[in-house]
Amino acid sequence: MMQYWLMKSEPDAFAINDLYSRPNQTEHWDGVRNYQARNMMRDAMKLGDQVFFYHSNCDEPGIVGIMEVVREGYPDFLAFDLNDQHFDSKSDPARPRWMMVDVKYVKTLARTITLKELKQKAELADFALIRPGNRLSILPVSKKQWDFILSLE
Repeated sequence: MMQYWLMKSEPDAFAINDLYSRPNQTEHWDGVRNYQARNMMRDAMKLGDQVFFYHSNCDEPGIVGIMEVVREGYPDFLAFDLNDQHFDSKSDPARPRWMMVDVKYVKTLARTITLKELKQKAELADFALIRPGNRLSILPVSKKQWDFILSLE
């Protein structure tokens, strides 16, 4: 059964246009260093799952596009790279601490569906993204929430 997700990225680090311009419009989603988000990538994300691409920590945070999971969770090799900002000395290739998935560009939305707009919709009152204090970079989205958000485009 297909699942739905929201994944956040700061657009100055990796934006929807960066994904669009990658070979095969596909990229690994690396650098997640939160155990709860890691567990979602490791245990719950499956091939074909649909994902909102969310630009965070920018002038107008919001949902900007859609991507699809095209490779299920596997070790985040950047955790082993001494020269990478995501290096983790406690992560071991034999027992990796961090995971990633590969995502493929599906589309850029006709407009950004802003966080401000999402917060104003009663239909999204239980949406994890708008709960106070929620800082996770990966969030589950229900089918009902997914369909409603797409209707806003």
